[in-house]
This record gives sequence, structure tokens and C-alpha cells, in this order.
Amino acid sequence: MTIRAVLFDFDGTLADSFAAITASTNHVRGIYGLPAIPESTVREHVGLGLANLMQTLAPQANTVDAVAAYHAHHPSVMAAGTKLFPGVRETVIELHNRGYLLAVCSNKAVCFTKQLVKDLGLNEYFPVVLGPEDVGKAKPDPAMLFEGVKRLGTTVAESVYIGDMAVDVHTAKAAGMRVWLVPGGATGQESPTVAGPDRTLKAFADILTWVPARCDRISRDAESS
Repeated sequence: MTIRAVLFDFDGTLADSFAAITASTNHVRGIYGLPAIPESTVREHVGLGLANLMQTLAPQANTVDAVAAYHAHHPSVMAAGTKLFPGVRETVIELHNRGYLLAVCSNKAVCFTKQLVKDLGLNEYFPVVLGPEDVGKAKPDPAMLFEGVKRLGTTVAESVYIGDMAVDVHTAKAAGMRVWLVPGGATGQESPTVAGPDRTLKAFADILTWVPARCDRISRDAESS
């Protein structure tokens, strides 16, 4: 089946946001008298949503209160602590120019993801940006991917999900969607390659090698005009 849509994870896939995540995590830990932890430790535990991150890295805290404290702090660090990975901007623009439908489906709080997509200059290329709040469930539940293709006006069979962690692979497989891995910054608790992606890319820009130079929906639209 031809690919018409490309859906992306955010943290560790499109952007290196671990400095900001670490700063806000350590802010919460400080509230509860816990020492700061290094970014490398945070990278091991991201990917399953903020509540899970707080339960793991601030276990003494009430999870609801910890999440609220994180949310209050994060706007002060997220812009400065988040940057696109090499090749992301150019690849996203080229995918857009080729006619592909693009979306972000991330376990990050959707308000933060939308703001960062805008701040990083990618807003015009991503008409759909989703988070757990939009579907009531975090990855690896596939609900976010189902909602993503619905809003893009395409299907699971015509889509591919791009991520960097095992949770991304499990999410796509649960949705019945193709999944490709790109090099990311998260380490996680499970090997993403062992999780069984359909393709493992050496660089983000390699996405362009595996999709046609022009999405077939362009030719179909031209024929019908």
C-alpha cells in the first residue's frame, strides 16, 4: 500500500528535548528534597508519559501534584532546552513538498508539543499535533495513531509512524501501522530494535529514501482537477 501520511513521535525523534525534561524533573525532585539526577538517567525513563516519569523519578511525590509542578515549571525551560535533531527541518519540509500528510503523535503534554512545533518553525507542516489528552490514553495504546490518521483524512494502511523507542514500535504494531526507527536520544528500558520495527534508519534524512519522490495523492488530485 502506498504511503500517503507520515506520523512522528516528538521527544527523541524530531527534537532533543532532554535538557528541558531533565530540568523540570529535577525541579520536582527538589520540591520533595530529592537530589538532582543527570540527563542520562532521565533518558532511560522517558517515553511512557509524564505521569509514569514522575512515578519513576519522584516516587515520594503524589503523582498528580508532581505532574502539576512539572507543568508549572516546564514553560520556563522548554524553549531553551529543546532543539531539532540534524536533518529534521529539511526532511519535514521535503516531505511536505512531496505532498505527504504529516502529524505529530507524542506522549508529551499536547500544549507543550504544539508550542514547541510552533517555536521550532514547523507549525505550517504539521496540521495535526496530538497528545494523550486528545484521546484519553498514552502510547503504547494506539488510540493516538488512529486519531491522527482520522484527522489527516487517510488510513492506517497508507501511513507510517516514525519513532525512536520501543514504545513507538509497540504503539504502531498495535495500530497495524508500519513503523520505522530513527536514531534518537532516549535509551529506554527496552531495545527498540528488538521490539521489531519494519525498518531501522541510520539517519533521519533516510526517510526520504524510502518514500516516493512525489506522494501519489498529488497525481490523483491532478487527474481529478
